[in-house]
Amino acid sequence: MSDRRQFITGAGLAAFSGLGAIGALYAAKRTWDPLPSVKAGGFTTIDISQAQENVLNTEMWRGKPIFVLKRPKSAKPNDRDIVVGKDRYMIVVGLCTHLGCIPAYYPDETKFKCACHGGEFDSAGMVLKSPPPTPLLIPPFKIDGTKMVLGEEGPEYKKLKADGLIG
Repeated sequence: MSDRRQFITGAGLAAFSGLGAIGALYAAKRTWDPLPSVKAGGFTTIDISQAQENVLNTEMWRGKPIFVLKRPKSAKPNDRDIVVGKDRYMIVVGLCTHLGCIPAYYPDETKFKCACHGGEFDSAGMVLKSPPPTPLLIPPFKIDGTKMVLGEEGPEYKKLKADGLIG
């Protein structure tokens, strides 16, 4: 009788321990999975068909401001321009590459000015006045008709990257 009691006690303890281990592994896996907000922030689609010339639009992607500017026809073409149809666009992460401040756009001057330390960028995101060490960063993107998908490396992005135009 005592052997049977020991077996039942041992089997119950093993089953209880096994369930505890499964629960612990499940909880550990859940902590390793990205949060739903992070998953949702992975890709953002921007419709650029409604963009107006020389008017800055700001979108959010992965918690960062993204500047979308339909470059004025009077602006000198730049190798960093993203061409869709006959229009040229600048799409950059809207953070100064010096200390991460958000530069303001001045449409009359067609340039960005960073209030933190006086850095300036042109309408293509290139540095006009230091201290920013590099141009504004271009996020990974893919062009899908008149929509731009941020977070995915399309052929246009890969070409800019191969040409060394993306920091």
